[in-house]
Amino acid sequence: MPRATTALLTDRYELTMLEASLQSGAAHRRSVFEVFSRRLSGGRRYGVVAGTGRVLDAIADFTFSGTEIDWLREREIVSGETLDYLAGYRFGGDVLGYGEGECFFPGSPILTIRGTFAEALLLETVVLSVLNHDSAVAAAASRMTTAAHGRPCAEMGARRTHEEAAVAAARAAVVGGFAATSVLEAGRSYGIPTMGTAAHSFTLVHDDEEAAFDAQVRAMGPGTTLLVDTYDVERGVERAVAAARRHGGELGAVRLDSGDLVAQAFTVRRQLDALGATTTKITVTSDLDEYAIAALGAAPVDAYGVGTKLVTGSGLPTAELVYKLVEREGADGQMVDVAKASAAKATVGGFKVAGRVFENGVAQEELVVGCDDEAAGAKVLEEHGARPLQLPLVRQGVIAEEHRGPDAVRAAAERHVASRAALPYEGWRLSEGEPAIPTRHVLG
Repeated sequence: MPRATTALLTDRYELTMLEASLQSGAAHRRSVFEVFSRRLSGGRRYGVVAGTGRVLDAIADFTFSGTEIDWLREREIVSGETLDYLAGYRFGGDVLGYGEGECFFPGSPILTIRGTFAEALLLETVVLSVLNHDSAVAAAASRMTTAAHGRPCAEMGARRTHEEAAVAAARAAVVGGFAATSVLEAGRSYGIPTMGTAAHSFTLVHDDEEAAFDAQVRAMGPGTTLLVDTYDVERGVERAVAAARRHGGELGAVRLDSGDLVAQAFTVRRQLDALGATTTKITVTSDLDEYAIAALGAAPVDAYGVGTKLVTGSGLPTAELVYKLVEREGADGQMVDVAKASAAKATVGGFKVAGRVFENGVAQEELVVGCDDEAAGAKVLEEHGARPLQLPLVRQGVIAEEHRGPDAVRAAAERHVASRAALPYEGWRLSEGEPAIPTRHVLG
């Protein structure tokens, strides 16, 4: 959903830290922030980077107009000096990140932001907001499409989340392997195929099921999908097939939305075949998650529609990503590694590059190299035979446009298919366990 600016999609303490650092002089120190996860949510085997294109959109729109400045001044959030800084703010640093759709693991530096402390600090909240939400949805989508074994999945969860989150969730679902969405704004904004035919209310508003089916087929053609469980499923299937034939064709699909979906799928498939409707497909919906989809694997189901569980990350609505300062300029002008040492929340300081080591096409480990710069890190990756994972997303404030827009979503979906396919077999399991590959830190 377009908005004039993303600058107030932040926590107040970002501005109060800015004010204090402007007064101390630390605001202008060169700094490096890093986005990573300490652990994978819920004991999952891998995470999925999603939301990169939206992060770049947020950076492009992160400016303070007179409206925002006036609001901050009226509420005395920060001083006039800080307001003057904000009025001229444009991110002018660099962003390096994993390609959208790439799998990630604990310690993977999926996004690195370099600039002054002030300009990089201000992006923390909006970056984490986007990446934590989208990566959680994409991880759920990936698990669901793995469980579907090539059968198409469609996203239809808009009514179960915030209206703006619904558009972001549809985008993230496609990154994770979904084929379509019910949300028209997602189709307009990101070029995602849209789908949808009718709900139970459409059947109920007509005098009987036959009239409803006739009306839908007349409007949409015999290839439409008819919802057959408003009343009796067996009678619904019979009427649906007959309605399509009355209009000159075979029915495209029936949708099942309640009851024992496994048993019903077998029963309906037998009925369709007995009626000669062998080309009519079966789509199932009804509060599916990856486990329900896996349970339907042996059933004659052709497609899945997923809503609530998808847009809420299948019970894990955040990817547990954090945004931490790992390097900053010292008083002598030299860069200094910095890290938290607190129990259970320790971090690894220093700028890093990352690569993945493969053997016979199968991923073996995530290699994270602490180094002075990208060139030094690239050399170490090459020595270890690791494929580099990070891409330049922003250089001196200039965004690499190929990572935004509809084409970027399609590229991310393709990248994810390849990244997931290269994981060891155990990495595809839905059960809780260790990450699919270990992460190893080395110094360059």
